[in-house]
Amino acid sequence: MHSQQLDTLVDIGGYKMHFKIIKGEGTPILFESGAGNEGSVWDNILERIQKVTGTTLITYDRTGFGQSEVNPNLKNDIDFGIINGITELETGLSKLGYDNEIILVPHSYGGFYTTLYASKHPEKVKYVVRIDANLVDVYTDDVLNIMAQQPTPPKSPETLGNYYLYKTYPETVKLLREVKFPPSVPAIDITSPINRGYPDEYWTLIKKAHKDFVDAEPNRIELIAEGSGHYIFKDNPALIINTIIKAYAETLDENSRNELYKKTLDNAIELSIETQKANALYNHSEEDLNTWGYNLIGQGEMEKALEVFKLNTMLFPNSSNVYDSYGEALLIADKKYEAIKMYEKSIELNPDNEHGKSVLEIKQ
Repeated sequence: MHSQQLDTLVDIGGYKMHFKIIKGEGTPILFESGAGNEGSVWDNILERIQKVTGTTLITYDRTGFGQSEVNPNLKNDIDFGIINGITELETGLSKLGYDNEIILVPHSYGGFYTTLYASKHPEKVKYVVRIDANLVDVYTDDVLNIMAQQPTPPKSPETLGNYYLYKTYPETVKLLREVKFPPSVPAIDITSPINRGYPDEYWTLIKKAHKDFVDAEPNRIELIAEGSGHYIFKDNPALIINTIIKAYAETLDENSRNELYKKTLDNAIELSIETQKANALYNHSEEDLNTWGYNLIGQGEMEKALEVFKLNTMLFPNSSNVYDSYGEALLIADKKYEAIKMYEKSIELNPDNEHGKSVLEIKQ
């Protein structure tokens, strides 16, 4: 990443909070992680977003997570709730100089944080891109009762963040029931259509809550991330990256927006190519990959060919043929010892592999 990065611990009153900032120009984008996640969960999409927008990107660890410490002056578990978390965030952003206009990108539990932050600072929040982010309507009293029956994470240094999150969850929900997402703030609500094992009635409740949220205001957009699970920014990074870029573009003047759209088109093309490569690697059949490997050999791309053949053995470990082909490629690359191992594995899987046996008789 060519832009300037700041990985820092900010003193917010006798204890420190960890922030990572990729510095740029324009409205900063703050990423809010889900429950149990540190700021590093966003790392796979930051470079591409910064490359296109050139703006400042901010991730951080909430109290008790990652490198962030907990307030030593708080004594009761309930004191470590979302109000304390928002106060810490506001203090950290102020000290870093990013307490003016901002774009928010929450995932999961981070949806609670952005709702509360936006309700406190509607004039500052220019856009919100919600990624399968929490809505309080989902958390009925019945749901809270079910959650209360789950085991509490231990109160240890390694799990302190999760411990406080669990202990304060009911109070967080009760608070958020009284908070409205400001109607003046535009939002894109991206959701996964995959039920992660929820009972039908709860899954219906989740879908209704998101539909109601989008339908409540004309400046809210619904996007369904087909084929993606809860971590949409990992399953479909292209969708999330381009959606965040779209939201950022809405904060620009017309000339700047047109310039950004040109970069966005280039970015979409590059992401499409990367996606096709990934599909070739992970979604093609054993035969497809073998054919690709031999084509690469024919083009003189031996190292790439070996990578493809090796990948085929990893994806189809019970296939005698993929080890036979990998062994043949290794022989062409003059890697006799490794080739013998592959042929031996091929024969182990298929004792009738006469081709492999004949090669071993010659080479050993």
